[in-house]
Amino acid sequence: MIRHSIYKSFGIACLVLLYAACKVPAVVGKTENTQVPAGFGQSTDSTNTARVQWKDFFKDPYLVALIDTALKNNQELNITLQEIEITRNEINARKGEYLPFVGLKGAMGVDKVARYTNIGAMEANTEIKPGKEMPDPLPDFLGGAYATWEADIWHKLHNAQKAAVKRYLSTVQGRNYVITQLIAEIANSYYELLALDNQLQIIQKNIDIQRNVLKIVQLQKQAGRGTELAVRRFEAQVLSTQSMQYSIRQQITEAENRINFLLGRYPQAIPRNGQAFDSLVPAMVHAGLPSQLLSNRPDIQQAELELAATRLDIQVAKAQFYPSLGISASLGYQAFNPTYLLRTPASLLYSLAGDLTAPLVNKNAIKAMYFNANAKQIQAAYNYQRTILNAYVQVANQVSKISNLEKSYDLKSKQVDALTQSIGISNDLFRSARADYMEVLMTQRDALESKFELVELKKQQLNAVVNLYQALGGGWN
Repeated sequence: MIRHSIYKSFGIACLVLLYAACKVPAVVGKTENTQVPAGFGQSTDSTNTARVQWKDFFKDPYLVALIDTALKNNQELNITLQEIEITRNEINARKGEYLPFVGLKGAMGVDKVARYTNIGAMEANTEIKPGKEMPDPLPDFLGGAYATWEADIWHKLHNAQKAAVKRYLSTVQGRNYVITQLIAEIANSYYELLALDNQLQIIQKNIDIQRNVLKIVQLQKQAGRGTELAVRRFEAQVLSTQSMQYSIRQQITEAENRINFLLGRYPQAIPRNGQAFDSLVPAMVHAGLPSQLLSNRPDIQQAELELAATRLDIQVAKAQFYPSLGISASLGYQAFNPTYLLRTPASLLYSLAGDLTAPLVNKNAIKAMYFNANAKQIQAAYNYQRTILNAYVQVANQVSKISNLEKSYDLKSKQVDALTQSIGISNDLFRSARADYMEVLMTQRDALESKFELVELKKQQLNAVVNLYQALGGGWN
């Protein structure tokens, strides 16, 4: 009869807890929109350069060697690898939470109870053996095993572990995104270095040309056919061009050091073939379809995995409202004298208990966690959509840039050819007194500027190809 009353009371308590706990506040989540245009412009070709490995995409052996070194030594990349290790350990931690906790326990102690207290009086009158009182002070020796386990009824712990897996995979994609950025930054800096080498060669050639013209002007002045003004103007032009080379040399030093920093090493010379810049032809890049960005871009996959993790976080937070069932057990020996410690069953102790708990009053903290989890899920959905949109815009911009730079480079090449020819013509006319020195100066200045602009355009072309390769998600595979 008493047992029946206990079961009945326990059942009623469980029903009350379930009723009170199942009142979960309503929240409104967000479903992400992954729709993208059918193509980039008018093209619907599915050929995608992002699937080409970076060692096959870059043909320069010096550049390939630099990238290979950076992938081993770059500090930012190595920091990211440790973040992956941290999230991998988090998986193991979450997994352990829904498995039983088993441990061993051993203890020794001594306890002196005041004589004139109820416990003290009872111990004084308790006989362990006839005519022998309870020891005072009372030693205590304990040895045994214990176990605790929370039954994952609502999959709270399993969902937390799944969320940890998603975040681990997200950090892996984050590492891949860092790799694409690192490769692109090294390639762009390398091409900038080649462009600066080429500009330095152009300056040195122009210095030789200007010095030859200066000699002619000086000879004409000595022969009475020129003026001191012309000599000074040409001297100033030579000095101006000479000073430009030191600015270029400083830029070369900074570009080399930027590459060395990315390679995780102190400043040193960067091996390269500076003579090959003129013969470089921008690689052909196929953008493929916008929908392929969802699988090729690591940052999009990272955002998608983070979104999946936040959805699991909502389930974990929601389960906090429900009752939790805990089971604990222990088994061991305890006695006040070591000689009695292993006597069975006299010194044997064991316990088995189950507890059912659920929040009843003051759920503010649980509600706050639940609402925060939902807000983070909405944030992750917006971030996922923003990442997709940003990826599409980046690709569209680079595709357009490559096309416009190609047309601009063709026109600038013709301009450089015309101005290069005009230098020789202006020098011949100047020697025969059919052109003044200002025409020669302006022709040389225009030719130098146009050659610089042509080098800059080629560098922009190469950078645009690299940036498009990165924007498509190439480099990490």
